Amino acid sequence: MAKVIFRTEILPGDEVRIREMIISTGFFYDIEVEVAVELAEEKLRDGDKSSYQFIFAKRDAEIIAYSCFGLIAGTECSFDLYWIVTHNDFRGEGVGKLLLEETHRQILEQGGRNVIAETSSLEKYQPTRDFYYKMGYHEAGFIPDFYKEEDGKVTFVKKLR
Repeated sequence: MAKVIFRTEILPGDEVRIREMIISTGFFYDIEVEVAVELAEEKLRDGDKSSYQFIFAKRDAEIIAYSCFGLIAGTECSFDLYWIVTHNDFRGEGVGKLLLEETHRQILEQGGRNVIAETSSLEKYQPTRDFYYKMGYHEAGFIPDFYKEEDGKVTFVKKLR
């Protein structure tokens, strides 16, 4: 298996690969896909003025996973993990774990202490919730019927230091 390397600069065309990776999972609503692409387009357009940060995991020349995160406005040390996605063809290979560890490392470098992640309560998201538990997150909240009826939001938190 080839080594995974990380890139933090967003480049033109990355928004296309983000769309492909998210769609490959079969997990997200169309509107969620569009939001993820919009975040990438904002970062491409606004550069450092955008609060969104990206990490791309590459194997050989191919982007196989990415995360998007940022400091929560009005806080000094709490970050939202907006997206962490591994292309379906590479799931189960430990890429997500490596990517999340790198995301945590970069958040720590910026003085971050708390990482907040949110996901759906639907059964098909159980592997996602299990992933967060495995990575040391704990469930901090639940809002029923958040995304739609019978689809609640589960909020996870990890204290980095």
